[in-house]
Amino acid sequence: MSTSSIPQTKAFVGLSLLDGGSFIASTNLLHADVTNAKFRMYNWAFCISHGNERIVWDLGLDEDRSLYTPWVNKYALDNINPAGPRKTIGEQLSERGTSSAQIQTIIFSHAHWDHCRPIRGAFPNATAYFGPGTKEGCAPGHLSDPNAQWDGRFFDPERATERSEELGGPWVPFGPFEKAKDYFGDGSFWVIQAPGHMPGNLCAAARLETGDWVLLGSDCCHSSDNISDKNRAILDGTHEIAQFCLPHREGKMSLHADIETAKDTISKIRVLEKEHSFHVALAHDAEWLKEGSDQVLMSLLDTHMQLAAKERIPKEEVA
Repeated sequence: MSTSSIPQTKAFVGLSLLDGGSFIASTNLLHADVTNAKFRMYNWAFCISHGNERIVWDLGLDEDRSLYTPWVNKYALDNINPAGPRKTIGEQLSERGTSSAQIQTIIFSHAHWDHCRPIRGAFPNATAYFGPGTKEGCAPGHLSDPNAQWDGRFFDPERATERSEELGGPWVPFGPFEKAKDYFGDGSFWVIQAPGHMPGNLCAAARLETGDWVLLGSDCCHSSDNISDKNRAILDGTHEIAQFCLPHREGKMSLHADIETAKDTISKIRVLEKEHSFHVALAHDAEWLKEGSDQVLMSLLDTHMQLAAKERIPKEEVA
């Protein structure tokens, strides 16, 4: 695998973790060959600051079911007991000095319901951005087909109600990844095409003021702290991606649309971590918060989340 160097820069962004709620998940849907167990899966979003600009990366969950398609309500929400964050994403941003009305850009790592939902009510001036190939993979959505998983409010070419676009290039290499976008043009924040999980899937690399790099791994792989003592089992290569059957689907499926391509993306994240000392923050990984084991990632937490990491998350309570 090519391991081209990481572009050199002295530029940096501010990065803070946002609580995107949680839901009850099953270990056997994540990792192969494990005893099934239920656990609380947390959902992280992030705020990226660059000068006076603030962008949001993913949104997590909301308890307002009207924000989700009938398919999601029937096949997902009815089974997982979702809980929104104690403070909305808008309230969390306000505590960081940014109003919801100031947010003009929300980047969705991908279009799955636990990351992506309609934005115009909460963020009236924002445009949603997706990775290339998302609209082709998700159109036209539930407004045309009520049984569709994908949200027609974003993806119906004729009846969409949400402002959304796909990110354009130029796309250039970044470490082992072939296609990355220097988002601010100064090397501080890179949006990376990370295929496998679903069409248009993205991850991102953020350089902090300390010079440390954080990889927003989103759902490039999933995590569970019920797998022995390793909640990074797939990223560490100690477990394989699960395949399973569901009552409403024929044959086996996986949380990844293309398992082999997802494995390739995961291997590239390992390169960033092992060879370039990146600190990896997966969208559903809570182990580093419980352990306080990565001081760079811990620096992304505000006082509320520091307390949650000590008192609530280890007990699998709502953060």
